[in-house]
Parts: sequence; structure tokens; C-alpha cells
Amino acid sequence: MSTETTRAESPPAAGSSRLSPWRTFLFGLQHVLVMYTGCVAVPLVFGEALGLQQSTIAVLVNADLLVAGIVTVVQALGVGKLLGARMPVVAGASFTAVTPMILIGQEYGLSAVYGSMIAAGIFGVLVAVPFSRLIRFFPPIVRGAAVTMIGLSLIGKAVGMIFGGGSAGGAPLALAAGVVLTIVALMRYGRGMLAQSAVLIALVLGTVVATLMSMADFSSVGAAAWLGLPSPFLFGPPTFPLPGIVAMCLVMLVIYTESTAYMLSVSETTGVPAARARLSRGLAADGVSSVLAGVLTSFPDTVFAQNVSLVRMTGVTSRGVVAVAGGILIGLGLVPKMGEVVASLPGPVIGAVSLVMFATVAGVGVSTISKVDFSGNDNLLIISLALGVGMIPIVAPDVYDGLPSAIKIIFGGAITSTVIVAFVLNLVFHHLLPRRAAKVDAR
Repeated sequence: MSTETTRAESPPAAGSSRLSPWRTFLFGLQHVLVMYTGCVAVPLVFGEALGLQQSTIAVLVNADLLVAGIVTVVQALGVGKLLGARMPVVAGASFTAVTPMILIGQEYGLSAVYGSMIAAGIFGVLVAVPFSRLIRFFPPIVRGAAVTMIGLSLIGKAVGMIFGGGSAGGAPLALAAGVVLTIVALMRYGRGMLAQSAVLIALVLGTVVATLMSMADFSSVGAAAWLGLPSPFLFGPPTFPLPGIVAMCLVMLVIYTESTAYMLSVSETTGVPAARARLSRGLAADGVSSVLAGVLTSFPDTVFAQNVSLVRMTGVTSRGVVAVAGGILIGLGLVPKMGEVVASLPGPVIGAVSLVMFATVAGVGVSTISKVDFSGNDNLLIISLALGVGMIPIVAPDVYDGLPSAIKIIFGGAITSTVIVAFVLNLVFHHLLPRRAAKVDAR
């Protein structure tokens, strides 16, 4: 085995092995606190959009946490030479999948959502190795367009949660505004753990205020069990509509671009080379998460950006810390009462928190786009058309109603249509056609 391969496969070394068990647990808990609200927001938005009962949403929350925990442990510790990046990364439910899942559910039913997810997960596992070699076809202009549209496409759903499906009112607006202002104040003026947990703190404080205002109902929590496993195939045997599978496969490619970018970032922080084998194992774990999520009625996972930032900020690169975080998530996923608590959170509060998170996702996409060179090339045309086409189903939701369901599922989703346009135009302009000469200013 070569020296380079040995370095690539060795665990990160940053003094992390000297952490005591108590500090390992605390740092692991910190990872959970940082990502928890973002992770559970996905089943809440999905359940709200499809009109699911509160008890069903609670089951989705538990399954979501359980799968996130399992995949986090796999990413941290690895499964032989098959799965897991063996890096200090935390996995959680991806926002990328939400809108396509909603569209598939509305058109074909919930069993089709999870059948399409299983098929996309198998596709993801099969293409993990090739994708790690083709990352050049997903440059920042494609990734930035996709991530920006993820955030923009979900903001409307956050607003809908604040006002309970469109019924405006002063109290929900005031409560939501208070939650947003609390997050802004803590992130701007807080330090360390206080700033990192700003979203979770605002969520708790907002829930307390909502309870005092008689805007929260936790009566169903008492009837929920303390321990339990999510039910496999909760919505019946999976079905596999081709348009749903295509849409979810596109989602899987977007998830892969996200995870690859974040694993490269962690590689820079830890000093551990991100060899192709390491990247492909990490991506394969994302694919397995989709298969597992399809069985347990959860959501595909990706590497969470906020936890990547936490590793960079704290300098704690221990894979053991992240494995502990995964263990905590698994524990939370096995407590149905916890899922019921999350599902019972007041709409204005969770909607306000989601609004901040979705806007932040869009901001991350804009930040990625800002790194793109727009001089003397077609990049401005690529990003303009990709975002323009992606905005069509947001500003005119009924525009694709008269088209076949296959076209509606694939192009009727803001994220999938954005990815298709950005990827195809980038491929044509930058890889298939000769580069055009830069314009010369004659003045």
C-alpha cells in the first residue's frame, strides 16, 4: 500500500484522541443541538404540505432522527471498504428532496414517494464511484443554482406554516417575528454555544410563549409511548412510477454535489486527503440512507453544512465525537414521545424557524454563485436561465397542470428543473462546444 493511500485512509489526527469521555459526549451533544431543528423541519414541512395527521408526522420525525443517526455513525466509523467517509461529518434529512417528494405524493400517493426514494437510493449506490470521478461536471455554478433554488422553493411552505395554510392573523405574525428576531439577536451578539444553538433556543422560547398564548396543544404527547421502532412501509407496499424515480434520481445527484462539497471542506479542516475512494464511500452512504429511508418512511440524508462549520470553528475533528452524536440521534429516534412533541410544535414557531433556515440555505447558494467567474463566458446566461426556469412553478404553480404527469413531476419541481437547466447548459457551453473568445473592450 502506498504512503499516499495510507494517509488517505487514516483517521483524522488533531489531538482528538485525547478527549475524555465526558467531553466527547458534550461535543457530540453540541453537534445534535446544531443540526436538530434543521433535521426535524423536513418531516414537518412534508407532513404539513400533504395534510398528514399529527400522529403520522410524529412517526416521520422519529424515523427521520433514527435514519440520520444510523447514517452519521456509518459516515464516522465506516463499514469496511464499502460505506462511510470515515470523517467527522453529521448526516441529516436533506431539504433538496422535500418539494419533489410533495409533488410525487400529490400525483401518485405516499407509497410512490417511498418507492421512488428506494429506487433513487439504489441508483445512488451504483453511481457513487463514477460520480466521484465526474465532479467537474457539477461546478459551483450548478451547485450554487441548485442550493439557491432549494431555499427559495421552500420559503413559501414556511410562510404557510406560520399562518396555518393562509389564514393571516396578528398573533401568529407577531409570534413568528419574535422568533426571527430572537434568532438574529443570538446569532449576532451571542458567542460560542449560545450562537450555535440560536435556532433551538428561539424554538424553545417561542413554544413557551405560544403555550402561554394558548396557541400550542401538547395533549397528545402523554399518550405516546416512551420506546418504539418506526413502522416499515407505513403507507403500504412501495410503488415505482417512472417520473417519480427520475425526479428522485436527480435529487440524489444534487445531494451528492452537496455532500461532496462538504466532505472536501472537512478534508481541508482535518488535513486528511479526500481521496476518491473516501468520497465514493461517503456518497454511497447517502445512497444507502435513501434506501433505508424508503423502508422506514424517512428522508434521504446529506452531510449537514452547519456541522461542517462547527468542526471548523471548534477544531474538534474526532470521529468518535460524531459517532456519539449519531448515537444520540438514534436514541431520540427510538422515543415516540419525542416525535409527538416535535409534531405538536406550534405552526407560527416552527414556520418562523424554517423561514430562517430556508433563507439561509438560499444564502449559501448565493455565496457559492459569488465564487463563479462571470467575465468573458456564458456563466451569467447559465445561472439566469436556470433560476428563471426554476422560479416558474413557484410564481405560477398551475402552469404545468395540463401537461402529462411525468413532465409535471420532473419539470414542475423548482429544484429539479433548475438542476436540469444548469447542468445541461454548463455541459453544452463548457464541455461540448468550444469556448468563445473573451470580448475585448475597444474603448
